[in-house]
Amino acid sequence: MKHGDFTDLAKHYHNRPAYSPLLLSKLIACINDDGKSAQNLQVVEVGAGTGKLTAMLARDFGFSVNAIEPNDAMRNEGEKATQGLSVKWAKGSAEQTNLPANLADWLIMASSFHWTDPSKSLPEFARVLKSHEVQGGGGSYFTIIYNPRDIKEGSIFYEIEQEIKDIVPELNRVSSGTQDTKKWDEVLISTGHFTDCVFMECAYSEIWSKERYMGAWHSVNDIQAQAGQKRWEQILAMIESKIAPFDKLEIPYKIRAWSVRKV
Repeated sequence: MKHGDFTDLAKHYHNRPAYSPLLLSKLIACINDDGKSAQNLQVVEVGAGTGKLTAMLARDFGFSVNAIEPNDAMRNEGEKATQGLSVKWAKGSAEQTNLPANLADWLIMASSFHWTDPSKSLPEFARVLKSHEVQGGGGSYFTIIYNPRDIKEGSIFYEIEQEIKDIVPELNRVSSGTQDTKKWDEVLISTGHFTDCVFMECAYSEIWSKERYMGAWHSVNDIQAQAGQKRWEQILAMIESKIAPFDKLEIPYKIRAWSVRKV
């Protein structure tokens, strides 16, 4: 499996967690300077994947969403997950969205900004977001949101992470609940296209079956790519053994979001 290639993982992505509705509602209040109705707020999601956040934005908050995703398999899953909702899917990347300039009031990336080249993606997002002249009184905003697991030392989830490190000592996680938060506030304003970074965080949890928990692990790219097939199978067997005594698993998360205003 190639690092960063999600083609073979798309079918497992429905097992992944959602995002906190509470935090999303606060985010929307933060970026909606003019108090526009959902119908009048132009929303773009880049790296929309299989539509986990996309569906929430359209179904729960009433937005019409332009969803951009480079991977065909992921985008196909997203189209199925958002059928009947006001979502328009298109192929594109963070560095080249293929969207017109001055389109969006709000552009968001969910759990995917770390895959981009900020020196190229940030100028592209600034191009797609409305200028002050087009926007009028309020600003236009870019948000990155992540839903890392809130892994506490001594928990079964901590034990699993430690055993993964024992199996793959050279492992370098791309996104993990045991990692320190990157300095996104500095990265997001690094090109000069954005300013006024606002950070939000809240606790969130979901109760899963063991089958869904294992399904979520099957969607993980970075470990599979670095471990190789033999060690990856060893990891999956270890996780299954760890969770065997449980009927359900309550998975704790820390939902984190950084928003910046277009200069």
